[in-house]
Amino acid sequence: GFFERAEGGTLFLDEVDALSPATQTRLLRVIQEGEMERVGGKHTLHVDVRIVSASNRALETHIQQGLFRQDLYYRLNVVRLWIPPLAQRPEDLPHLVQLMLKRLNEKYGKNVQSVSREVMGQIRAYPWPGNVRELENALERSILFCKGSELTRLELDEMPMAATGNDW
Repeated sequence: GFFERAEGGTLFLDEVDALSPATQTRLLRVIQEGEMERVGGKHTLHVDVRIVSASNRALETHIQQGLFRQDLYYRLNVVRLWIPPLAQRPEDLPHLVQLMLKRLNEKYGKNVQSVSREVMGQIRAYPWPGNVRELENALERSILFCKGSELTRLELDEMPMAATGNDW
Protein backbone atom coordinates (compact mmCIF):
# COMPACT_ATOMS: atom_id res chain seq x y z
CA GLY A 1 0.00 0.00 0.00
CA PHE A 2 2.84 2.42 0.71
CA PHE A 3 4.17 2.14 -2.82
CA GLU A 4 0.74 2.72 -4.34
CA ARG A 5 0.15 5.81 -2.20
CA ALA A 6 3.59 7.14 -3.11
CA GLU A 7 3.00 6.67 -6.86
CA GLY A 8 4.69 9.46 -8.77
CA GLY A 9 6.32 10.78 -5.59
CA THR A 10 8.75 9.86 -2.85
CA LEU A 11 8.65 7.08 -0.27
CA PHE A 12 10.79 7.45 2.85
CA LEU A 13 12.09 4.21 4.37
CA ASP A 14 13.45 4.85 7.85
CA GLU A 15 15.77 2.35 9.58
CA VAL A 16 16.25 0.41 6.35
CA ASP A 17 18.96 -1.63 8.09
CA ALA A 18 16.24 -3.35 10.14
CA LEU A 19 14.41 -4.86 7.14
CA SER A 20 14.07 -8.63 7.19
CA PRO A 21 15.80 -10.61 4.43
CA ALA A 22 12.42 -11.36 2.80
CA THR A 23 11.45 -7.68 2.80
CA GLN A 24 14.85 -6.75 1.37
CA THR A 25 14.23 -9.16 -1.51
CA ARG A 26 10.77 -7.72 -2.22
CA LEU A 27 12.06 -4.16 -2.00
CA LEU A 28 14.88 -4.93 -4.41
CA ARG A 29 12.38 -6.26 -6.94
CA VAL A 30 10.21 -3.15 -6.70
CA ILE A 31 13.20 -0.85 -7.10
CA GLN A 32 14.77 -2.85 -9.95
CA GLU A 33 11.66 -3.69 -11.94
CA GLY A 34 9.27 -0.93 -10.89
CA GLU A 35 6.71 -3.67 -10.30
CA MET A 36 4.89 -5.04 -7.30
CA GLU A 37 1.92 -7.16 -6.38
CA ARG A 38 -0.58 -6.43 -3.65
CA VAL A 39 -0.66 -8.96 -0.83
CA GLY A 40 -3.12 -11.57 -2.05
CA GLY A 41 -3.32 -9.82 -5.43
CA LYS A 42 -3.24 -11.49 -8.82
CA HIS A 43 -2.01 -8.62 -10.97
CA THR A 44 1.35 -6.97 -11.26
CA LEU A 45 1.22 -3.22 -10.71
CA HIS A 46 3.74 -0.78 -12.13
CA VAL A 47 4.95 1.91 -9.75
CA ASP A 48 7.04 5.01 -10.24
CA VAL A 49 8.42 5.91 -6.83
CA ARG A 50 11.56 7.71 -5.68
CA ILE A 51 13.04 6.00 -2.61
CA VAL A 52 14.75 7.91 0.18
CA SER A 53 16.10 5.65 2.90
CA ALA A 54 17.81 6.21 6.21
CA SER A 55 19.87 4.17 8.61
CA ASN A 56 21.76 5.04 11.75
CA ARG A 57 24.09 2.08 11.22
CA ALA A 58 26.80 1.47 8.65
CA LEU A 59 25.16 -0.69 5.99
CA GLU A 60 28.58 -1.77 4.75
CA THR A 61 29.11 -3.55 8.08
CA HIS A 62 25.68 -5.17 7.79
CA ILE A 63 26.61 -6.40 4.31
CA GLN A 64 29.84 -7.95 5.61
CA GLN A 65 27.87 -9.67 8.39
CA GLY A 66 25.35 -11.02 5.88
CA LEU A 67 22.50 -8.96 7.37
CA PHE A 68 21.90 -6.67 4.39
CA ARG A 69 21.85 -7.45 0.68
CA GLN A 70 24.72 -5.90 -1.23
CA ASP A 71 22.64 -5.53 -4.41
CA LEU A 72 19.94 -3.67 -2.48
CA TYR A 73 22.58 -1.43 -0.96
CA TYR A 74 23.80 -0.40 -4.41
CA ARG A 75 20.23 0.21 -5.60
CA LEU A 76 19.53 2.48 -2.64
CA ASN A 77 22.92 4.20 -2.51
CA VAL A 78 22.57 6.47 -5.53
CA VAL A 79 23.05 9.76 -3.71
CA ARG A 80 24.48 9.46 -0.23
CA LEU A 81 24.02 12.06 2.47
CA TRP A 82 25.71 11.76 5.82
CA ILE A 83 24.33 13.88 8.60
CA PRO A 84 26.54 14.02 11.67
CA PRO A 85 25.04 13.21 15.06
CA LEU A 86 23.44 16.09 16.93
CA ALA A 87 26.34 16.18 19.42
CA GLN A 88 28.60 17.21 16.51
CA ARG A 89 26.24 20.00 15.37
CA PRO A 90 25.79 22.30 18.38
CA GLU A 91 25.10 25.25 16.08
CA ASP A 92 21.86 23.51 14.99
CA LEU A 93 20.48 23.23 18.53
CA PRO A 94 18.79 26.67 18.83
CA HIS A 95 17.12 26.29 15.44
CA LEU A 96 15.94 22.75 16.17
CA VAL A 97 14.61 23.78 19.58
CA GLN A 98 12.59 26.63 18.03
CA LEU A 99 11.21 24.39 15.29
CA MET A 100 10.27 21.70 17.81
CA LEU A 101 8.67 24.22 20.19
CA LYS A 102 6.52 25.47 17.33
CA ARG A 103 5.36 21.94 16.45
CA LEU A 104 4.74 20.99 20.08
CA ASN A 105 2.82 24.22 20.73
CA GLU A 106 0.49 23.33 17.86
CA LYS A 107 0.16 19.73 19.02
CA TYR A 108 -0.67 20.59 22.64
CA GLY A 109 -2.26 24.01 22.31
CA LYS A 110 0.59 25.64 24.23
CA ASN A 111 2.31 29.01 23.78
CA VAL A 112 5.91 28.29 24.77
CA GLN A 113 7.97 30.78 22.78
CA SER A 114 11.48 30.19 24.11
CA VAL A 115 13.71 28.31 26.50
CA SER A 116 15.55 29.94 29.39
CA ARG A 117 19.29 30.53 29.23
CA GLU A 118 19.75 27.72 31.78
CA VAL A 119 17.73 25.26 29.70
CA MET A 120 19.65 26.18 26.54
CA GLY A 121 22.87 25.61 28.51
CA GLN A 122 21.58 22.19 29.54
CA ILE A 123 20.67 21.40 25.94
CA ARG A 124 24.12 22.43 24.70
CA ALA A 125 25.92 20.45 27.44
CA TYR A 126 24.00 17.20 27.00
CA PRO A 127 25.53 14.64 24.55
CA TRP A 128 22.16 13.55 22.98
CA PRO A 129 22.95 9.85 22.42
CA GLY A 130 19.42 9.43 21.05
CA ASN A 131 20.04 12.26 18.61
CA VAL A 132 17.21 14.50 17.34
CA ARG A 133 14.50 12.10 18.51
CA GLU A 134 15.79 12.29 22.07
CA LEU A 135 15.86 16.09 21.94
CA GLU A 136 12.30 16.18 20.67
CA ASN A 137 11.12 13.76 23.38
CA ALA A 138 12.84 15.80 26.10
CA LEU A 139 11.20 18.99 24.83
CA GLU A 140 7.83 17.26 24.58
CA ARG A 141 8.05 15.99 28.17
CA SER A 142 9.07 19.44 29.31
CA ILE A 143 6.48 21.43 27.39
CA LEU A 144 3.67 19.29 28.80
CA PHE A 145 4.38 20.67 32.28
CA CYS A 146 5.36 24.20 31.28
CA LYS A 147 3.06 26.90 32.69
CA GLY A 148 4.28 29.99 30.83
CA SER A 149 5.75 31.17 27.57
CA GLU A 150 9.32 30.23 28.53
CA LEU A 151 10.55 26.71 29.18
CA THR A 152 12.51 26.91 32.43
CA ARG A 153 12.98 23.21 33.18
CA LEU A 154 14.21 20.49 30.86
CA GLU A 155 12.96 16.96 31.57
CA LEU A 156 15.84 14.74 30.46
CA ASP A 157 15.46 10.98 30.37
CA GLU A 158 17.83 9.86 33.08
CA MET A 159 17.52 6.14 32.24
CA PRO A 160 21.02 4.78 31.60
CA MET A 161 21.33 3.27 28.12
CA ALA A 162 23.68 0.51 29.27
CA ALA A 163 21.34 -0.82 31.96
CA THR A 164 21.11 -4.57 32.15
CA GLY A 165 18.22 -6.64 33.37
CA ASN A 166 14.83 -5.30 34.38
CA ASP A 167 15.77 -2.60 36.86
CA TRP A 168 12.39 -0.85 36.54
